[in-house]
Amino acid sequence: MLKKKIAVIFGGCSPEYEVSLNSAVSVVENLNRDLYEVVLVGITREGNWFRYFGGTEGIKNDTWHLDKDCRPAVFSPDRNSSALIEFCEDRFVTTQIDVVFPVLHGKNGEDGTVQGLLELAGIPFVGCDTLSSSLCMDKDIAHKIAQIAGVRVPPSITAMKYAGIEEIIKKTETLRYPLFVKPARAGSSFGITRAGRQEELYEAVREAFKHDSKIVIEEGIEGFEVGCAILGNDELIIGEVDEIELQQGFFDYNEKYTLASSKIHMPARIDLRTAERIRETALKLYKALCCRGFARVDMFLTPAGNIVFNEINTIPGFTAHSRYPKMLGGIGMSFGEILERLISLAQKD
Repeated sequence: MLKKKIAVIFGGCSPEYEVSLNSAVSVVENLNRDLYEVVLVGITREGNWFRYFGGTEGIKNDTWHLDKDCRPAVFSPDRNSSALIEFCEDRFVTTQIDVVFPVLHGKNGEDGTVQGLLELAGIPFVGCDTLSSSLCMDKDIAHKIAQIAGVRVPPSITAMKYAGIEEIIKKTETLRYPLFVKPARAGSSFGITRAGRQEELYEAVREAFKHDSKIVIEEGIEGFEVGCAILGNDELIIGEVDEIELQQGFFDYNEKYTLASSKIHMPARIDLRTAERIRETALKLYKALCCRGFARVDMFLTPAGNIVFNEINTIPGFTAHSRYPKMLGGIGMSFGEILERLISLAQKD
């Protein structure tokens, strides 16, 4: 049987560059080599694209881009070719690609930019399309769509960078502290600050604007965060619900990747009926935001039992220890099976 050529894109011009490297290593090491020939495409922090011929060790230690065999590369925009073009000194080489697996997180990877490039080129790819990726990345728009779908969201205001800070602060007078100030279109909690009183809000707004020209300021939700892994286009598979137990602060970037003062419970410590309501809400959000392939839906569960939408990650962390594969592992799916299903879904779309 002829092997499918799977182009795995990793790295990226994004604050989540290192997270992408870790996820990509797990994906590459778990792809079935009897079924797939893996083509590695790395993007440097500066945004340069290369075909990488080395192993995962170079990705792990971030020396991949120093490999002497790396070639500058681009995907052909010709919809009839489905090719990766590699530039050598005196010629170029084309490699036919069957499916692209973008293992990119955050800005310039999870936000619809790469997805738009691949849609233009007519190359099948794993995960949400351009529209869904961009909708989910924008916390303001995602929350508006969630509300229309009948799902609760935190009370919030949205502000643009051109607005004066006093005007922004005045808009928050209807909100109750503590407040969370977030860049509207940044991933992994970059630039998010908890403000317990108005005096802390000024610096929190300035910090958020360092990461985006649009910010969201929302009320903190009493309770704890739960997540739901969903896989599929039309027929959807839902994993076990997990729970984040926090000892202090909030689930910021450092906490997500160190778990220094938090713990992930999978399955969540909730009754079966509540878990089912969370799955139903996650499905509603997945469909409302036009997701396909896979996504992790994050929500809050309040002491009163209310479910409140937080965000959708269209390319969640993808190491063997990440929440998404662990939740699907809770219903019996192996890491390799998840990858095979995702590639199959990309080819069917």
